[in-house]
Amino acid sequence: MAIVRKKIGILTLVVVVAIFGGLAYLSRGPYRAARTIHELLTENKKLKQAITNLTDESQIGYAKVISQEDVDGKLLTTIKFVETARDDKTKKILEKEYTIEGDIVHFDALIVKFGDQMVTDGKARALFLWRRIYGENMAPGQGYSIEEPGAEPQRYKDLLGTLPVNHREMFWSNIWDLANDNEKLAEYGIDAIYGNAVYSKLKPGLIYVFKLTPTGNFYPEFVPDI
Repeated sequence: MAIVRKKIGILTLVVVVAIFGGLAYLSRGPYRAARTIHELLTENKKLKQAITNLTDESQIGYAKVISQEDVDGKLLTTIKFVETARDDKTKKILEKEYTIEGDIVHFDALIVKFGDQMVTDGKARALFLWRRIYGENMAPGQGYSIEEPGAEPQRYKDLLGTLPVNHREMFWSNIWDLANDNEKLAEYGIDAIYGNAVYSKLKPGLIYVFKLTPTGNFYPEFVPDI
């Protein structure tokens, strides 16, 4: 019996060693899951392919004045803000209303511009996150939030669909924190991460269409509301 128990013990030890050895081998190979944003941005081929698959952004949303009225000597402008889908400009994926003092309104977004190292076909790509809306008489920090930094934007839910959920969460919760680290941006193939706010004097009867170019240029155009 002692010999049998000894053999079982040795067999168990061999199995345990084999399991941990196999895990260690896989952790060095292509199946190793990214544990940090550094690993995700430098080693994950699926992420690079997803960024490469970004189509040229054009219309990313619009705003229109619902009402403008004088209340106790102050002009109040109520606007409807809409974010549209990447693949369908007529599809609304976010819709909110805001009331701002005055008629000059700022629209603030965070933008990521990817370089050749991250984009395999060598063409510029950019993505963005709507941040906040604020009026001329407000400090930016007191503005009304549009989307929550760190959360996955509705517009890009399909973009990282091939990545595990924890990798998508890691990307969106960490990407904006790299903005002030030029060395890491260069290492990861990101040209720039920056905020950009545009503003317009809003009038009823017009629709203010927001556009983003592949190189990260963010700007509004206006068309008649028919």
